[in-house]
Amino acid sequence: MINKEVQSQSRNYTVPLITITLLFFMWGFITCMNDILIPYLKQLFNLTFFESMLVQFCFFGAYFIGSLIYFLISITKGDPINKLGYKKGILFGIFLAAFGCVLFYPAATFSYYPLFLGALFILGLGFTVLQITANAYVSLLGSEESASSRLNMTQAFNAFGTTIAPVLGGHLIFEFFSSPDGSFSAVATRIPYLIFAGILLLVALLISRVKLPSFQMGEEEVVKGWGALEFSHLKFGVFAMFCYVGGEVAVGSFIISFLEQPQIMGFNEIISKNYLSLYWGGAMIGRFLGAISLNQSLSQSKKAVYMLGAAGAVFLVIFSIVNLTFSQISFFLVFIVLNFIAFFVGKAAPARTLSIFAAINVVLLISAMVNHGELAMYSILGIGIFNSIMFSNIYTLAISGLGKYTSQGSSLVVMAILGGAIVPIFQGYLADQFGVQHSFIIPVFCYLVILIFGAYCTKYLGHVESTEAKSGH
Repeated sequence: MINKEVQSQSRNYTVPLITITLLFFMWGFITCMNDILIPYLKQLFNLTFFESMLVQFCFFGAYFIGSLIYFLISITKGDPINKLGYKKGILFGIFLAAFGCVLFYPAATFSYYPLFLGALFILGLGFTVLQITANAYVSLLGSEESASSRLNMTQAFNAFGTTIAPVLGGHLIFEFFSSPDGSFSAVATRIPYLIFAGILLLVALLISRVKLPSFQMGEEEVVKGWGALEFSHLKFGVFAMFCYVGGEVAVGSFIISFLEQPQIMGFNEIISKNYLSLYWGGAMIGRFLGAISLNQSLSQSKKAVYMLGAAGAVFLVIFSIVNLTFSQISFFLVFIVLNFIAFFVGKAAPARTLSIFAAINVVLLISAMVNHGELAMYSILGIGIFNSIMFSNIYTLAISGLGKYTSQGSSLVVMAILGGAIVPIFQGYLADQFGVQHSFIIPVFCYLVILIFGAYCTKYLGHVESTEAKSGH
């Protein structure tokens, strides 16, 4: 009976997947707007780097608070999404995020920084619900074997949103809705975020009208206590996720300020936002390549052809979006080739690939710290493409083999997104004390942790996987 139901629903998966992918796009777009808000609010309210990083602290701190609440409910009352359904959970997350966007209107009207932070916190809570529900829902829209590839594909469109946000969002705030005299005014954020709220509500309306497949898990066992923490790779994975999100967000948050430095490029915000798109565009390229690399149904030769085609196509998309010449963007081709080689050296093994990508990012960060001019700029922008598969790889490695503790472990990993709130704060403090360029030592340590986690899982989980393979599981 279940198999027949699944077969009857399978032909309907395309429309639901496209609908959810649209949500991932908007989710990524609005999240990346924080990188535009930071330099904007910093100048508007004369903030220090530390104070401006409260934007990320409030937004990603909401992930921790929301996930903690969800976790506590799960271990006492059972999984709320299993009871309410994925569709209701997704709609609730969208409405909460839209409400957060609407709160930018009073924050801008009164030009009061704490109100902006409150709006960002509510927005973050909405995206926390989406993080818990939408990612899991995508994994159910098809076979289990293709779940990782499918999730990387939707995450790639999430990255597409982060790629165009600096260009379009930066144009709206820094130029289109800015004061006629060019001065900074809080009102420039009112209309853009009302537009974002309206689009989110339209997506919610679309999702409410589309017939989404229902996945009921039945009565699940309520696992009490902290049994998931008995697994050493989960504890390490939680810390690695903390470092990954913290490192990625910190680098993205400081790119505009970094490029403004006279010893780097001396760009203003209007120019820098285009280069910020390259950072997030790199993540989009890497996720498309990761989706192909993780597709076990393809031969190595087909993977190579498809990955080259995808990389070329996405590069052209990015080139058409950013307001830069081909000579200004051509350096990115080097990182695409390096990323391509790294995938094949990693042989699509999540742990090994994770370590290789983390090692490359450590080298790029050190280069950005010790060099000046274009070499420093290229080094910092190249980090994005090697961030691409880190979230999905760390996530799957951390919860591997948890059995009945999988849901509990998953909640703990999502809580680790708190790194996006904490790490930028520390980097902001160092930037105030020692300068922006030297502050990137904080992400260096983050990626070193990820490198070690990948090496640990290569040894620890590799032994488990080989044992299961020999036993026929």
